[in-house]
Amino acid sequence: MEISIPTTQLSTNPKPHTTYTISLRLPLRSFTLQKRFSDFLTLHSQLVFQASATPPVSPPPKSYFSNTTHNPALAESRRGALEKYLQTISSCSDPRWRDTSAWRTFLNLPSSVSAKSSIASNLHGTITSAANGPVTDPVVWLDMHRELKAQLHEARIQITRRDQAAGNTQVQHEASAQAKKSLVKAGSTIVTLAEGLKKSGDDWGSQKLGEGEVRRRKDLVESARKEKESLEGLLSAMVAKAQVDAAMADKGALLGMGAAATNGSGKKAVASGRVLGKETARTRELDNAGVLQLQQQMMREQDEDVSVLAAAVRRQRELGEQINQELVVQNEMLGMLDEDVTRVAGKVEVARKRVAKIS
Repeated sequence: MEISIPTTQLSTNPKPHTTYTISLRLPLRSFTLQKRFSDFLTLHSQLVFQASATPPVSPPPKSYFSNTTHNPALAESRRGALEKYLQTISSCSDPRWRDTSAWRTFLNLPSSVSAKSSIASNLHGTITSAANGPVTDPVVWLDMHRELKAQLHEARIQITRRDQAAGNTQVQHEASAQAKKSLVKAGSTIVTLAEGLKKSGDDWGSQKLGEGEVRRRKDLVESARKEKESLEGLLSAMVAKAQVDAAMADKGALLGMGAAATNGSGKKAVASGRVLGKETARTRELDNAGVLQLQQQMMREQDEDVSVLAAAVRRQRELGEQINQELVVQNEMLGMLDEDVTRVAGKVEVARKRVAKIS
């Protein structure tokens, strides 16, 4: 975690005072905070109380004869001292001050960060490790989703690298191993995110998400799962193609001389290729088995899309049936209203005739 106080700011509410802009850069996100000098003094006293020890450095002393709102030099000097104060505690080998709730509250760090190791390693572990259980913090959930996207992007890069390393077996193996590693991490992250959403109604406390936001996040997880499965299928097809090519090369090396001798003409047989139409970028480098596997994967994805579409159509049908029932009720009410209007019109006509007779 990187901490700095790059700037100061003058505020007039409720009275003129100086605020210090704290910039925090975590493994997966960055944000800023606005704190007054009195907030730093309060933090220092709480750290001393909770850690039962004084931090390695102390904040600058309070000035009784000068004010930072009218003394820019004092404000700049205090800014540098406060920045050194936070950076020293953050980088100190002794984590007791970083493990306090006062430190996490002051820097607005996620509540799920453990208090048994350093802030940086704990936050990174909370975001990237699926072994920590379901995520119960909406901010950390988004950070984990960003990490998931980075893992999938890394897997795609490694698959592309493997595809471009034609003829270099070592590079292909390294790229395949890195891609599989990223996909395994992505699978664990997807499970963690999905489990966190299942518990969003109970364990997220005051930070409970609305139904619309939960639905949106579920769609993100499902989209990531489909992308992961697609990358796994593509990698498997490429590995299968490489194995078949290696087997065919070995077979050609073993039988090439015998085939030439049997032929008698001394000409080498030319391997036949697919002539089923124009090849695409995805199928050009695949053999028949790889194309078949890719086709089966695409059919599975299409089946999933059709299932989603069918569910949407069913919902539309239910809505249509409900609208139809409502229209039937409305038509009945309009018929009753028409009868009442006719009856009242008859009564009004009778009353009009009686008034005409009287007049």
